[in-house]
Amino acid sequence: MFDGKKVIIFDMDGTLIDSIGMWNTVDRELIQRLGHEVLDEGAIQQQRDEILRTFSHSKDAYLEYCTFLKETYQASFSKEEIRNLRYEIATSYMIEVIDFKPDAEKFLHYLKDKGFTLVIASTTSDANLKTYMTLNQKMVGKVNFEELFALVLGRDVVSKMKPNPEIHHFIMEKLRVSPIECLIVEDSLIGLEAAENAGIETVLMYDKYSNSDRAELELRAKASFKTYQEVLAYAQKELD
Repeated sequence: MFDGKKVIIFDMDGTLIDSIGMWNTVDRELIQRLGHEVLDEGAIQQQRDEILRTFSHSKDAYLEYCTFLKETYQASFSKEEIRNLRYEIATSYMIEVIDFKPDAEKFLHYLKDKGFTLVIASTTSDANLKTYMTLNQKMVGKVNFEELFALVLGRDVVSKMKPNPEIHHFIMEKLRVSPIECLIVEDSLIGLEAAENAGIETVLMYDKYSNSDRAELELRAKASFKTYQEVLAYAQKELD
């Protein structure tokens, strides 16, 4: 599975870091600040995922999501103000709360030592990625992003979001590799579909917030793992 590959591409939210629950909490607080009743966080996630999928071809799908929030909850704020408020709420979480999933950094260092080129391909913004890479001391203490990753890409680098494969095509062109030389590590159905659309095999990392798609994910992924300790042991057995 890893043998013969050159580039390993990682999603960020839900794959390398425990952050999906954070965004549900952020959106819950955001909706409250817009003056609406409290919603179940599972419903919030489903609502957000549907909007982002619908507008994945848009230049700014998250701005479209904020437009949806404005219209749905009849907010007096503009869509730009709602987006800014969402980022304001999220910033403290991104700096103080979010961390790598257990043993993720060990797996990353192992792959780097084995000569793989590592890439982050995320649907989060470049600003959010910069926050993780420079201000989150828990993460910075475990990983030197500039040394470990050849590319750290957010949604700003492409015009179409996952499940569109544009970001993966960008990576392959930039690094001059073919789909068969790449492997993608993902946690969600949207991410898996982006990998499939790029013709690249996918390794699935478990995240509880993707449980609604679990059966389909397990069916379509090349392999699936519960923890980074598990996938590290698999890689060591194959490569050592």
